[in-house]
Amino acid sequence: MIHDNDFEYYENMAHWSFDEYGIHEECLTDWDLYGLLRSKVTVESRVLDLGTAGGEKILSEFPDCAEILGTDYSPAMIATARGNLARSGRKNISFKVMDNLNMDVPDEYFDVVVARHTCTDAAQVLRCLKPGGHFLIRGVDKYDCWSLKLVFGGGQCFDDPVPVSITDYEDVLKAGFCDVELVPIFTREFYKDRDSFKDFLGIVPILENVAIEGEPLDEDLLDKYIAENTVGGRIILRRAYYGISARKKL
Repeated sequence: MIHDNDFEYYENMAHWSFDEYGIHEECLTDWDLYGLLRSKVTVESRVLDLGTAGGEKILSEFPDCAEILGTDYSPAMIATARGNLARSGRKNISFKVMDNLNMDVPDEYFDVVVARHTCTDAAQVLRCLKPGGHFLIRGVDKYDCWSLKLVFGGGQCFDDPVPVSITDYEDVLKAGFCDVELVPIFTREFYKDRDSFKDFLGIVPILENVAIEGEPLDEDLLDKYIAENTVGGRIILRRAYYGISARKKL
């Protein structure tokens, strides 16, 4: 089940956007979730997006097909997604509130299930996929922003004994998927100045348990990181994600 503090965090994030911080990203790995998704989808496909948040990625990146359902456990996020959908004019998309660990969807209904930066239960995903259907995951790994976490002495997944990428990979295999592939994804984010970088860290959970939302960052540690990770006047944050692709047996 979802923890109460996580639920409150995402409810408060419902109207927030990365665009506010003017982040420039460079991907260092040739693994594109949306390119892979487009290669799996036909005009007759039904697609489920788990952890859809405000639905922005569905509206901007998902290919046209018969049906797309976006789900999130945050009612505020789904309200935002429905508002974004109404402004888009799209007719083949719907949104609903749902906990990924207690999935309320039909058996063998979807051709593709996508999960981005969210928890999943691979066995439940397998159940709702048609035979031959595809499961695509993009997640945040333990070593995301590792140099930043080392400076602050903690942060998201800092003390996890096993990286979440490995846990997800094993869960997908144990559920009975085939053609399972795990790919590390590395990117670099560039921030224009100290203020925008500090504001960003005050919103996202990268430094959770070290700098909690509403409490100040340690300014000395922040300046230490910035001094060691500024190139050409821009502050660099090195991100570590992972991608998993898998298929349900025919």
